[in-house]
Amino acid sequence: MASIDYIVRSGGPLAGTITVAGDKSISHRAVILSALAEGRSEITGLLEGQDVLGTVAALRALGVAMEGPREGRLMVDGVGLYGLKAPVGVLDLGNSGTSMRLLAGLLAAQPFGTRLVGDESLMRRPMERVAVPLRSMGAVIETGEGGRPPLYIVGGRALRAIEYRMPVASAQVKSAILLAALYAKGRTVVIEPAPSRDHTERMLAGFGYPVHREGATITLTGGAGPLHPVRLDVPADLSSAAFFLVAASIVPGSCLRLPRVGMNPTRRGVIDILRAMGAQIEAQNETTASGEPVADLVVRSAPLRGIVIPRELVPLAIDEFPALFIAAACAEGTTVLRGAEELRVKESDRLAIMARGLASLGVAVEEYPDGLDIKGTPLKGGVIDSGGDHRVAMAFTVAGLRAADAIEVRDCGNVATSFPGFVACACAAGFNLEVNAP
Repeated sequence: MASIDYIVRSGGPLAGTITVAGDKSISHRAVILSALAEGRSEITGLLEGQDVLGTVAALRALGVAMEGPREGRLMVDGVGLYGLKAPVGVLDLGNSGTSMRLLAGLLAAQPFGTRLVGDESLMRRPMERVAVPLRSMGAVIETGEGGRPPLYIVGGRALRAIEYRMPVASAQVKSAILLAALYAKGRTVVIEPAPSRDHTERMLAGFGYPVHREGATITLTGGAGPLHPVRLDVPADLSSAAFFLVAASIVPGSCLRLPRVGMNPTRRGVIDILRAMGAQIEAQNETTASGEPVADLVVRSAPLRGIVIPRELVPLAIDEFPALFIAAACAEGTTVLRGAEELRVKESDRLAIMARGLASLGVAVEEYPDGLDIKGTPLKGGVIDSGGDHRVAMAFTVAGLRAADAIEVRDCGNVATSFPGFVACACAAGFNLEVNAP
């Protein structure tokens, strides 16, 4: 990944209409399920970030023909549930934990073996959480030292249905089990301890495959029929929009409009948390797109206050906490987060790296095993090492809008994994942002 640094300074109000990138979670799933459908599917609004392109490349290596993506449009000639081919060599999934975990479920059921690797960051991330339930279904999966990648998946194993009570809420683990369950004999039942994003269940139903949900229990019967091709429009990514929701909230006089943002109830915790802090966020033109609720979001600057974040909202905002931590640093009073130990096993240890970065900017922050206490403090300038974490990099770029002096955010190349148009959107909104690249 190229060494890219951002330098951001405070400036005037933010204004305008900003169209953020397509939803990353939905894009991954759209590509995978289109590949398993019987016939040609058309995806529009696809995120062309490196993570999703890694999923596209992996499925091409597995024998799926595709045209694009170009300007968010991808045509996929699905091979059906039983049409994937053995790849030549390993599947390198770059920085994408979503790709590795979801494809592990799919590949556990194939007649051929596969080896999954990634970049330095991905090779440090835990994979036993997905390997354990897949092994209970009959899969043979070997992980590396400490339960981390590489993954070696032995082919030719007949899978059986299971009832699995998830120890922690994880959409990636749930989705891996459901993908494997398409091939398993019998009825697979997954029980969630708390809601996690439900894009896989919604999308399977959209492809014509029956999935039943009752409360916290999801049921899928293997061999219940083929997946039918679809035309699918991916909404704008709420996780990407979160940086602009926070930015407009903390910069006085700002007003931004963000069209067609995904408003899935299992994803909108960030909006609920920001509103509880006093943010002025209005949802307009609410409708649905390909089974997902969407709306235009209008956010205006407002004084924020510290809150105790409700634990039930934590899994519904898990990817948005780097942005929320910046909101907390700019709020009056103290924001308290607990129950977020999952943040320690993302692209970086997001609790530790955000705490260090905030402290270096003069913020009073206390770190706990499962959260942070952040006391709103005037921000000073400084140099932040993002650790190659795309969401950390974007979060501290937003922090620069309120800092007394410039903030230099280093190692921002991985922003392209989830939001390749971030700099263009930020500059269009009014960020005083400079990019240093070789």
